[in-house]
Amino acid sequence: MSIVATGRRETRDGVDHLVIERDFAAPVEEVWAAVTEPERLSRWIGTWTGDPASGAVEFRMTAEGEDVPVEKYGIEVCEPPRRLVTRADSPDATGEDWVLTLDLADHEEGTRLTFAQAMADAETAASLGPGWEYYLDRLVAAETGADVAAVDFEAYLADQQDHYRRLFA
Repeated sequence: MSIVATGRRETRDGVDHLVIERDFAAPVEEVWAAVTEPERLSRWIGTWTGDPASGAVEFRMTAEGEDVPVEKYGIEVCEPPRRLVTRADSPDATGEDWVLTLDLADHEEGTRLTFAQAMADAETAASLGPGWEYYLDRLVAAETGADVAAVDFEAYLADQQDHYRRLFA
């Protein structure tokens, strides 16, 4: 069974972004908690420590294994329970900062989460696109009581790399 890529390319303020949406049959406050509370966040991607009021937290992707380094993320915008924008303090291999935007909105019978990240080039998109699809599907699994461990990253990579490479070519 092929895993269909749902992300799109969108220009925001003159910069190309990868944008991925997920819908939840839950109120905005519940989805906000799933993406901001360390205990709930740890079920699908990682956890953070520190004091968000300071403007930064330390984040570790626990879904990647035990030896993943802690990264510092600045909190650029925090408007509970609707908007969160963070920036990794260390740039990625392309020299670009990772600016991650999460917007939550009421949608039909629940909440729509819209994730966005600026994309530097097609190869970066071919790597990160499947990765974010994978993590967002792990979030859906965590919030619906499904088996988060059953979400297989290798399948996302195999089925979606070409889509994202073409999308940002």
